[in-house]
Amino acid sequence: MYQIYPRSFQDADGDGLGDLRGATQRLEYVASLGAQTVWLSPFYPSSDYDFGYDVNDFYAIDPRFGTFDEFDVLLAEASRLGLRVLMDLVPCHTSIDHPWFRERPDFYVIRDTPDPPNNWRAAFGGSTWSRDPYGRGWYLHSFYPEQPDLDWRNPEVVAAMQDVVRFWLARGVDGLRLDALDRLMKDPELRDDPPRQGPPPLPLHPEHATLDHVHSRNAPDIGTGLAALRAAAGDRLLVGEVYLPNAELGPYLRHLDLAFSFELYHARFEAGAIRAALASAVEEPGVAWVLSNHDFRRLPNRVGAENVPLAALLLLTLPGCAFVYQGDELGVADGPEGPLPHDRHGRDGFRNPMPWANRRGGGFTTGKPWLPPATAPGGSAAAQEADPGSLLNLYRRLIRLHRELPAAGLEFVARAERNVLAYRRGQHLVVLNLGDAPVPLPPGEIVVSTARRLPTEPEQLPPHTGVDIRTG
Repeated sequence: MYQIYPRSFQDADGDGLGDLRGATQRLEYVASLGAQTVWLSPFYPSSDYDFGYDVNDFYAIDPRFGTFDEFDVLLAEASRLGLRVLMDLVPCHTSIDHPWFRERPDFYVIRDTPDPPNNWRAAFGGSTWSRDPYGRGWYLHSFYPEQPDLDWRNPEVVAAMQDVVRFWLARGVDGLRLDALDRLMKDPELRDDPPRQGPPPLPLHPEHATLDHVHSRNAPDIGTGLAALRAAAGDRLLVGEVYLPNAELGPYLRHLDLAFSFELYHARFEAGAIRAALASAVEEPGVAWVLSNHDFRRLPNRVGAENVPLAALLLLTLPGCAFVYQGDELGVADGPEGPLPHDRHGRDGFRNPMPWANRRGGGFTTGKPWLPPATAPGGSAAAQEADPGSLLNLYRRLIRLHRELPAAGLEFVARAERNVLAYRRGQHLVVLNLGDAPVPLPPGEIVVSTARRLPTEPEQLPPHTGVDIRTG
């Protein structure tokens, strides 16, 4: 699956902001990669407190991104190319500017108390409670204050969000990526979170990490909210963003088709850490593999530029579904930020416009881009298209390989070297040398290598190189 961040993918009208018409123009590129599904990040009307994840209207398209007619054209083009379309849904919260917040306070978690009801901390720091601007007490927000949490214990909220699900599926989308699902339901008694003992299992904001979030998220009855979403979606694809360790994904996967593995996402790029992250999830049906998205540093900055091809080999030889964030196939690193920051949490550099061509505006826009276009060591998409040894063409080979590998099953293969990861997928052996020295290369036919050229010593696998070998 290929993630499109619409405001940074392609601008068709020259205003510097990507749009649906631009995304439609680039769908042939996505199809040429071998992707089967595109995931569109939000394009609802938004006040941009969190760039589309603060929704002002669940039933509309922000005019900056286009119209329903243009969305219908996108769906038709995707269908022509054999691509499914997955759309982002934000069920946990709305924008503070959504009419519901003013008109339906019962839709939100609001308490009229002298002080904040508990000690819960927000994802980006600070209290999860803010003074209600309409004088109704304190309202809950798991993220920014401008993103008040919906009360999923109110049956009317559940019904309203089920209607939203049905609306977009009826318009022709093939499924939904569900944002921040572990925040959907909290402790109904709003009890304090206890202090955390030891480091959190996944990276958190330092202030957020001071508490053990046993009451402020992931309530024991989360299944009731998930069941309601599944009932509305029928058999359509549901993918969950669940920011929890692999061992805690089970209750979500009873209702979802897929849930991201954030343990692999955040694992140190070392053989032992990767193996541990895989071992805790690889037998869980429905775990989706992802190594990059719009919220975290880009791959070269997290794993090292020399390991980017290895990360692609890893991602695309695992069993199950893999997600690729736009630009990863080009090796895009964290980009330059504009003169004024847009995202207050410092994520602008993960969202720079795609570098389509080596010209002004990067082929992204004829106007002034909302952020400076990204750059990639191997050049723009056009430059890499013409280079058989480019990262872009490696991704194409790996995606073809991904379709040939067995749908399930992974067997680790022991290696004597400390920083070498090896596993078997049917008749294929995948070997990743993450170390700084050559290692012996097993016998067999090399199907895909991350090296631009074959090693001078054919029985040696060079440092920071990986191969898929057919052994049967």
